[in-house]
Amino acid sequence: MRARLVAGNWKMHGSLAANRALLDAIVAGVKGVECAVCVPFPYLAQVAERLQGTQLVWGAQNLSEHASGAHTGEVSAAMLAEFGCRYALVGHSERRQVYGETDAQAAAKFVAAQGAGIKPIFCVGETLEERDAGRTETVVARQLDAVLGRCTFGDAVLAYEPVWAIGTGRTATPEQAQAVHAFLRKRVGEATRILYGGSVKPDNAAAIFAMPDVDGGLIGGAALKARDFIAICEMARRKD
Repeated sequence: MRARLVAGNWKMHGSLAANRALLDAIVAGVKGVECAVCVPFPYLAQVAERLQGTQLVWGAQNLSEHASGAHTGEVSAAMLAEFGCRYALVGHSERRQVYGETDAQAAAKFVAAQGAGIKPIFCVGETLEERDAGRTETVVARQLDAVLGRCTFGDAVLAYEPVWAIGTGRTATPEQAQAVHAFLRKRVGEATRILYGGSVKPDNAAAIFAMPDVDGGLIGGAALKARDFIAICEMARRKD
């Protein structure tokens, strides 16, 4: 059976004091399920120190496709590995939509992460316009094939995050999520974990996690609220 995973994406939020309180709470409250927090680069040292020896793991929200060189402002996979990152988000919709990251660039970052021993959490998803046009499967297949055309997926994690459901309060129905997860499953195989990301909250997590091809969640806003995040992790654990 695929192990459940709940990954929190803090996005550009946090402070030393707020992080400390949040981490203390989730360390105490999360039991029985793999849980990761993907944090802003400046807080990796703090998070690594606090979570060392606990059941939680940590990761980054992005990385460079380059190993080193004149790339001002970028952070390499090897640098992240030195901070003990287990995971790195790759191809998140905000990177694609806001910062113009291409399929090819996301695939290159995937390869860089794997090369440093970091598991990519590779994000795919369609916009509302693409969904309304019936192009969901075409879009997510194109995004995924950019990786599969370069390397094997290995033990990386796949995350389906419909762009229209991120930070909007809208969520794909469990059945909508399952349909896309099932489509992706045919391409990556039974062993790959596929997370759902898109306004997951305590009041909808159980129904989403009950779907057979949903192996956990990539959590945004709710990951910043200890009570909500712990509740979501508990619902993922109960699926077992």
